[in-house]
Amino acid sequence: MRVSARADYAIRALVELAASAGEAPIRGEALARAQAIPAKYLENLLADLRRARLVASQRGSEGGYRLARPAGDISLADVIRAIDGPLAGVRGEAPEDVEYPGAAASLRDVWIALRAGMRAVLESVTVADVAAGRLPATVTSLLSEPGAWARR
Repeated sequence: MRVSARADYAIRALVELAASAGEAPIRGEALARAQAIPAKYLENLLADLRRARLVASQRGSEGGYRLARPAGDISLADVIRAIDGPLAGVRGEAPEDVEYPGAAASLRDVWIALRAGMRAVLESVTVADVAAGRLPATVTSLLSEPGAWARR
């Protein structure tokens, strides 16, 4: 799986908002500075997140951004879908919509299982989990599997 820069930046911005929940709205420039994200780029992402109803914006001298709902109700999958679309695709199609002839027929099942695995992780981790540094046990257990940290 490849996580796009757009999705990575969006998640980081939401985690920063979650960490400051309860305070006044945070300006886009402050979010960009806190997470070392180009400000103009982040403003475009925040507009996408607002359209997806993950953040709310407030104008004026006291303006800025805040989460539109509790951080514990926003999964990483929600953010990725809002920014990049479906979690898994094959040539731009949903995995269940592809068909392969002959010996490659079962490849569709591999793509569907891959999507299920990504969902299992990304839907179980919330913005609040990341902000608090407390990931679900099902996710942390994957970190100790042989090869989890191997680059290949």
